[in-house]
Amino acid sequence: MDYTTLVDGATLQQHLDDPAWCVVDLRHQLADTGYGERAYAAAHIRGAIFLHLDRDLSGPMTGTNGRHPLPDAERLKARLGAVGIGNDTQVVVYDDAQGMIAGRLWWLLRWLGHTRVAFLDGGFPLWQAEGRPVDDVLPSRAPTQFAGSPDPRMLVDAATLLASLESPELCLIDARGPDRFRGENETIDPVGGHIPGARNRFFKDNLEADGRFKPAALLRAEYLALMAGAAPAQVVAQCGSGVSACLDLLAMEIAGLHGARLYAGSWSEWCSDPARPVAR
Repeated sequence: MDYTTLVDGATLQQHLDDPAWCVVDLRHQLADTGYGERAYAAAHIRGAIFLHLDRDLSGPMTGTNGRHPLPDAERLKARLGAVGIGNDTQVVVYDDAQGMIAGRLWWLLRWLGHTRVAFLDGGFPLWQAEGRPVDDVLPSRAPTQFAGSPDPRMLVDAATLLASLESPELCLIDARGPDRFRGENETIDPVGGHIPGARNRFFKDNLEADGRFKPAALLRAEYLALMAGAAPAQVVAQCGSGVSACLDLLAMEIAGLHGARLYAGSWSEWCSDPARPVAR
């Protein structure tokens, strides 16, 4: 069985010794970029490898392409192969930030055509709370080849978005917190506000209190209400830098609403050009 959206702790624990499975620790803090490596070294899911949001899952910043630009596809494929992820690998991603970081690798793998990737429902906090196996051993996985091609249909760029702002065919969903969406308490990007016409769906609103995703039927009802008649393929998800928006896209997949796209540059790219409109 392939897992393409979620996997629970019990199922993952049964596969910890399965060489066809690879668990990836993606813990990270925007204000402390070394946090994830320290946390991983102290304790991680047994057998998990570590990938870093900035070094492994993002490209170089230019000042106008956002805080976490998409990585070069060839470089990303080489990195995935180097850590033992191949085209037949069942990948499981997790973090301790309610999926804010791990969703990025879930989306990137799908962008490269690899759908056998799932998010650990509840993340590392629930794994620990359930008393499941952790250790501080650095695993060794044999390098392999990862082949794939990025799918441009999954993305929208700033120019296309700007040209579409007045179109009834666009349903733009912003995954940032409500205060940052309103332009309040903006401590990360130099400009507060949101892209005109955007609707707010805080990525944490996809989750229950214990960190697990809401039931698929509830997610579907909530997203359909937010979309207000728009088709899933008309949805473009964004956030501050194209990271937490991936969790909204994961929630839509769980809900059976397929075909939404990502504006990877997101608010940090959008607000870098003062000619682009801002709403508050």
